[in-house]
Amino acid sequence: MNRRRILVTAVMLAFLFLPAIALSSGAKATSDHAAAAKNGPTKNALAEKWIAAWNSHDPDKMLPLFADDVVYEDVAYGEVSRGHAELRKFAADEFDAVPDLELKLLRASLSSDHATIEWSFSGTDKGIYKTGKKFTVRGVSVIDLRGGKIVRNLDFYDSAAIMRQVGVLPAQ
Repeated sequence: MNRRRILVTAVMLAFLFLPAIALSSGAKATSDHAAAAKNGPTKNALAEKWIAAWNSHDPDKMLPLFADDVVYEDVAYGEVSRGHAELRKFAADEFDAVPDLELKLLRASLSSDHATIEWSFSGTDKGIYKTGKKFTVRGVSVIDLRGGKIVRNLDFYDSAAIMRQVGVLPAQ
């Protein structure tokens, strides 16, 4: 019987306090939106610029987002680019391999020194496996920032999904 009283008390406290917590979070979210409207671009501005830079198909338009000593890693394929010169080459190779490359922003979470950007990546395989077939894959980039510039960028996505879509691996 004692356990039942404890359980009932815990449930009642939850019903009393959860709405108050939710209300205070909602008020903060509203004030965050008001502040963003008053102070200019949202925190998603970096994510939007990152997506736009990839969609530009111009490596030189990407570089201003990245620190000179950036480390950019495509985890799925084990490629690591260090510095602007290697990142420029990596991006140019991607644009050649997938000439109609398109990224879409799905979601982003940013703080002053860290960000995650969830995206979808679509295009036609002209140079990865040279199949000429279209594919779409979801992924996420984990980003570290310093002074407003990207110093570390890790891209995670399912390369096997791409392989299945372009016919390199059997469909599941």
